[in-house]
Amino acid sequence: MEKRRRPIVRLPGEGREYRMPTMRAVFHADGEETDDAYSVSEWRLEPGSDGPGAHSHEANDEIFRIVEGTTSVLVGEEWIDAPAGSVIVVPAGVTHDFANRTDAPAALFNVFIPGGFEKNMPEIVKWFEENG
Repeated sequence: MEKRRRPIVRLPGEGREYRMPTMRAVFHADGEETDDAYSVSEWRLEPGSDGPGAHSHEANDEIFRIVEGTTSVLVGEEWIDAPAGSVIVVPAGVTHDFANRTDAPAALFNVFIPGGFEKNMPEIVKWFEENG
């Protein structure tokens, strides 16, 4: 018998937060909650800050929606200045990154398919603490 997932409700200020020097991630749905089908997170960038660095995921698609400010997003080899309301879909294997090159805060809503990305967050936070 297939296990039914339960609805997930996160009110403002809820979720699992990961802080890095100039970036903060809050995971709203992941892991056991979604059977690793997807993860849902929000990423906030301080003004004038870099994101995670150029990378790709060989088996995962990502959807980004800019929810605050203007975020510079690398898609393949092109940087795009995406204002709030923009949606960017990054297929598996495509290099991507994001940064805030403005003097105002920026935020992105992210869906990672399939899920499981949050398992990397403790190591990512540690890397930023040691190299940030």
